[in-house]
Amino acid sequence: MGDSLRSQHFKGISSANHVEALRSLRDQVNDHMKVLLPTRPIEQVNEGINEIHDAIISKAIMISEAEMAQLGRGSPPVPYAYLLFGSGGRMEQTLSSDQDSGVVYQDCEDNKEQVREYFQLLCKIIVKNLIDIGYPPCEGKVLSDNADWCRSLNEWGKVLENWFKEPEWEAVRYLLIIADARCVYGSMELLDCLKDMFYTDTLEHPFILRRMTENTMRHKVLVGVFGQLLKERYGEDAGSVDIKYGAYIPMVNSIRLMAIQSNIRATSTLERINKLIEAGKISSNDGMLFTQSFKFILALRLMTTELQNEGLYTNNGKLHSSKLSKEMTDELKSSLKQGKRLQRAAYKQAMGSFM
Repeated sequence: MGDSLRSQHFKGISSANHVEALRSLRDQVNDHMKVLLPTRPIEQVNEGINEIHDAIISKAIMISEAEMAQLGRGSPPVPYAYLLFGSGGRMEQTLSSDQDSGVVYQDCEDNKEQVREYFQLLCKIIVKNLIDIGYPPCEGKVLSDNADWCRSLNEWGKVLENWFKEPEWEAVRYLLIIADARCVYGSMELLDCLKDMFYTDTLEHPFILRRMTENTMRHKVLVGVFGQLLKERYGEDAGSVDIKYGAYIPMVNSIRLMAIQSNIRATSTLERINKLIEAGKISSNDGMLFTQSFKFILALRLMTTELQNEGLYTNNGKLHSSKLSKEMTDELKSSLKQGKRLQRAAYKQAMGSFM
């Protein structure tokens, strides 16, 4: 995105004072980014998309706070952090990513119930406004308007402790979600405190890494034993490659597992790779190969089929093989082989920590 156009978009977002204006701006940005995608390095495109998402989401939260004031609820009673999880937390959103969100707010001894009610209502307004802007809600209900994901800092501490003590499959999945948390609006200090508790508990419960490893390895890289692409065989997606779950997620999960073991708090996959190199957990050469492969997969992910479903931007993460040139197919196969090698490296490092 050119500097003048980028500045124009941010100026428009900053001056928007209602949800309809943000929706119009988001539609414009999506159209512009689709045109720019083939002409810019993927890092620039990815950064531009995610900066715009952050700006739109932050402005939607401000508008929601103003709506609360208009309802007679006043301003937020205590500081809070609005958190993004998933691809939003990793700054790897596509043009059609959904909402994965939560809130951590400062503890308050007085008026606890009123504070809780304030944030529950605020989050309902935020989630609804973001739906109106085109962000579909997380199907797994990992949303700030779900009371399970909107808590005070002390309450979050107790929840984390329970998840670490009873590492059932769902609890492990939730812990991995927290590892990707990023503050998009509000108090960064509250997120830092939440992450402090997360990493302290991880060190105190090393057995949890075994369960995290099991979770990490469940998504297989879609490349066969002879190096062939494993495509969808049936249904309307027949002939497509599942870029999200067969290429992107296996690499994201592997790097995240290695980062957690190394107490690396960065959330972006590319930044995590750089930090792992600095920490000596992967070699510079391997880091370069993993980075190159991941960037290519990020580019393909932005090419996956986008849909408009009742005004919401959606995406199934699949890319039909007819959209891939021979050169792209060859590079995808090479990237998937690197993804498979990365999974083995993550598994080996995790197993070594159990000895």
